Amino acid sequence: MTAARPSGAPALLRARLLSAFHLTERTIELDGVSTPVVEAGSGRPLVLLHGPGETAGRLGRVIAALAQDYRVIVPDLPGHGSSRGRLGQLTIPRVNDWLAALIDRTCAEPPVLVGHILGGAIAARFALRHPARVHRLVLVDSLALAPFRPAPRFALALFTFMAVPSERSYHRLMAQCEHDRDALAGRMGAEWNAVRDYLIDRARDPHVKAALRALMRNVGMSPIPAHDLARIAVPTGLIWGRHDRALRVAIAESASARYGWPLRIIEDTADDAPFERPEAFAAALRDLIESGLRAGTHATGVA
Repeated sequence: MTAARPSGAPALLRARLLSAFHLTERTIELDGVSTPVVEAGSGRPLVLLHGPGETAGRLGRVIAALAQDYRVIVPDLPGHGSSRGRLGQLTIPRVNDWLAALIDRTCAEPPVLVGHILGGAIAARFALRHPARVHRLVLVDSLALAPFRPAPRFALALFTFMAVPSERSYHRLMAQCEHDRDALAGRMGAEWNAVRDYLIDRARDPHVKAALRALMRNVGMSPIPAHDLARIAVPTGLIWGRHDRALRVAIAESASARYGWPLRIIEDTADDAPFERPEAFAAALRDLIESGLRAGTHATGVA
């Protein structure tokens, strides 16, 4: 039996999600896109881009951990969460313009740019095009480093949730995205429920579905050519979940060996490492940033 749709308007579900993680947000107009942005902490700016179909509020525990050392800035990606506006064609140049506007409006100096899955593809393409605007680049279980060939069970769960978003299909997908979904849900309690209800609601919104399809098609799914990845001039590192079923850890190991990018693997996680083990993820990220990262040759290319 399929569970009923979570009750309450999207705005109420979002308020519940932000409240669960004690977050506040403001909305900024960025290149015609009304963009909700969560901000916390002080120090060097760190811009964190979330994964496909997600929202800034889902990363509440990560934001709290990182805000001890950085000024953390987490937007909803265009068309995600409650982001709205003149989206048009969400092409690579358009998304680059949106991200440039975000950095201009929120960062007094080039930020550490961290991208998870789809956010990683966006971050890598932006750093390739605008190296002077990024201090450090960290890619987390990132798309665009290799062809997207998920495990069959992951693919089935993903396509089922996208076609029929429900509590049942959501839990089946999370069982693939997380190493131990049941244990995580038990630890999080009300936070887990707030995330679940908001993301199911957003997955049913035609506007969000269209934006997700466009971003995945235009930005996430096509790998960046190896010769362009080698030309990223920003010091770069990788963080990966050991049990990632969508983007296997071998992708990260290959990129680390090929481009000289240091790699940190988070044990007991799948592709949702920041959500599953936020403290371990924050520690790995700090270690990468503070230990020094490596860039490719110092040339500028376009992905």
